[in-house]
Formats: sequence, structure tokens, C-alpha cells
Amino acid sequence: MPDAVMLFAAGFGTRMGALTATRPKPLIEVAGKPLLDHALDLTAGIATRVVNAHYLSDQIESHLNGTGIHVSVEHPDILDTGGGLRFALPKLGTHPVYTLNTDAIWNGPNPLDLLRAAWDPARMDALLLCVPLARAVGRKTPGDFSLQPDGQLCRKGDLVYTGAQIIKTEGLHAIPDKVFSLNRLWNAQAETGRLCGLTYAGQWCDVGHPEGITLAEGLLHV
Repeated sequence: MPDAVMLFAAGFGTRMGALTATRPKPLIEVAGKPLLDHALDLTAGIATRVVNAHYLSDQIESHLNGTGIHVSVEHPDILDTGGGLRFALPKLGTHPVYTLNTDAIWNGPNPLDLLRAAWDPARMDALLLCVPLARAVGRKTPGDFSLQPDGQLCRKGDLVYTGAQIIKTEGLHAIPDKVFSLNRLWNAQAETGRLCGLTYAGQWCDVGHPEGITLAEGLLHV
């Protein structure tokens, strides 16, 4: 089973406007706790935890100082999700890893526990946790995927990718670019029928924009 997790925290948070002028989005508070800490709570018990950082990375490093959590600082360029994950592999190891976005709040079972229970490396190269649009609080754009009867994911549909997954990382080395999205790897996995999905039964809130903070606190019943 995977025992390493990558938490994405390097982005500029431009949709947050003035809220990210002086601090990175993962340190914006929801219900009195930084978004990054909400995400880290979900990773308790995982042996290796890595947080990437770029924008105002010194604040991320200071926040995690003394916690035993590794920080993968991307400098001078931000590397996007695929490039960032590949850059962090020396800290994560060679086995499949969890990845988790830090700009979401969950109301329901621990998403990583669900992924762990459903992971089948014999038939999967990636397992993405998705939520129906109706339970994707604060989502402003259409869905990302549809789930086929055999568990494979196809592009377009009413399922929203939550930012939580288990993924094999070997395919990252075949991508020549330094900066690239994980979509590149997912596309290759889909072509071989090994991009799979799992539906989340709870609620998930996108906290990528300012109004998402209030929505998330409502989800947490604060």
C-alpha cells in the first residue's frame, strides 16, 4: 500500500485575489485553521509527507518547521502538478503515492482511507477520487470525468476530481518537459485502460476562491 503523500501547495492562488497578496493560499484559514493543516489532518499515519512550495515558499517552510514534514521548494520556476510531483520523487520514493490538493474541505469519510481500500495495482495506474457535481460545493465549472461500469474514467461528465488520488509515478519520467500537468500522465494511463475512478459519498468544497471560505465553514457547521 502507498505510504507516501504529496500535498500540492505551490500555486499562486490568483482566484483568491487580495487574500493571497501577502500569504500563500494554503495558509488561508478556514474555521480558524490553515487550509494546509486541514489537508495534513487527513494524512495522519502516512510515513512520508511532502508539501511542495513556490509562491511565498518561506512561509510554508516556516509553518512546517519542526514537524518532520518535507518541503519540496520549486525554484526558480513553478513546475505544475506533474513536474512538481516528479521533482519531489527523491523525497517520496519509487512506489505509488497519494497526492492531495490543499484547497479543499471535506465532509465525510477520510478520502485517503477510501482510496487505500479500493486500490488495486494489478489493474490501476491511477485511482482518482471524484465527487458528483451535486455534492461539489463551490464548484463553478462543469465536471471533469465520467465513470464507466468497469471503473475506468473518461473525460467529460458530471464527476469532479477532488484532488485526491493514488498514482504510480514511473510514467512521469517519459514526459520530456520540465513544467507539465498531471493531465499528461492521466491521458497516457487512460489510453491503456488503467486510469480508474472512485466516487466520494460525502461532500467536498472547493476553497479556491474567497466565497469558498464561507461555504467550507458552513460545510463544517462552524
